Amino acid sequence: MSDLTLSSFLASHPHNVLVAIDEAKGSTPRDRGAFMLVSRDAIWGTIGGGQFEFMAIDNARAILAGSGMAAMDIPLGPEIGQCCGGRTHLSFRVVTPELADLLEERQRQEERGNPSVFLFGAGHVGLALARALAPLPFSVTVVETRTDVLDGLPRQVKTRHVAMPEALVAEISAGGAAVILTHDHALDFLIAREALSRPDLAYVGMIGSATKRATFAHWLKRDGAPPQLMDRLVLPIGGSTVGDKRPAVIAALVAAELLTVLTDTAAARGAVRGSSADA
Repeated sequence: MSDLTLSSFLASHPHNVLVAIDEAKGSTPRDRGAFMLVSRDAIWGTIGGGQFEFMAIDNARAILAGSGMAAMDIPLGPEIGQCCGGRTHLSFRVVTPELADLLEERQRQEERGNPSVFLFGAGHVGLALARALAPLPFSVTVVETRTDVLDGLPRQVKTRHVAMPEALVAEISAGGAAVILTHDHALDFLIAREALSRPDLAYVGMIGSATKRATFAHWLKRDGAPPQLMDRLVLPIGGSTVGDKRPAVIAALVAAELLTVLTDTAAARGAVRGSSADA
C-alpha cells in the first residue's frame, strides 16, 4: 500500500488500473464509489481488503499484462473465504491521462468539502493530534506563535505562524472545529472566546481540567458573555472514559470525538442542502 498522495502516485506509477466499486449490495467493507489504483508493483487506496481485494489486484495486474476482465461480480461469502454476506460489482479501467485528470479533480473536490479543523498550539498533544488527524477526511491547520515547533508534520497538515492566533478563528469554515491546546492559558481563553462567538462552528474544544473549565466560566462571566456559551465548550477534550494522559492516547480520543461530531454535522448540512435543491 503506497503512502503517496494520489497525484504523486499517478506521477510515479503512470501505468495502472482503476478498480472501482460500481455496485455494493448487502454488507460490504466499502460502499459504491470507493476505488483503488493498481500498478505492477504498488497500490494506492483500498476497496476494503480481504480476499476480494486480492482477487481484484490480481485481475488488475492481469489487465496490465494484456489479459484480465473488465468487470467482476464477487459474492463476499464462504466461497472466497469472507463472511460479509454482501456482493460487489467491480469495474476495471486502464488509467489514461484524461482519466487521471478526472480522478485528481474528484480528489480536489472531496478535499474542498472536508471539514476544517484548526489546532491552536503545537505542543506534545497538538503535534500528536495533527498526526492522528492527517489521514482522516479533514482539512487540518496547526496555528502557532512559536517558529521552532512546526517542523516534521505530515504533508497534508497546513501550518500558520502568527502573533495573534485568535484572529485566525474567523478563517475556520462553517461546520468546522477549533481545538485549543496552546502553552498559555490566557491565550487559550482568548481563542476560545472568539471561537464560542461563532455559532456556526460544530466543535470548540480546549485541553484542560475541571478546574480550568471553572476558571474559564468565571472569566467569561466577568467578560459579560452569555452563560450558555459554556455549554458549547468541550473541556476537557477526549472525554473521561479513558484516564491515560499520554499525548498519543489523548490524540486518538479527540480524533474519534471530532470524527463523530464533524461527520454528523457535515451529513446534516448536506441533507439541508439536498432538501433545498430538491425544492
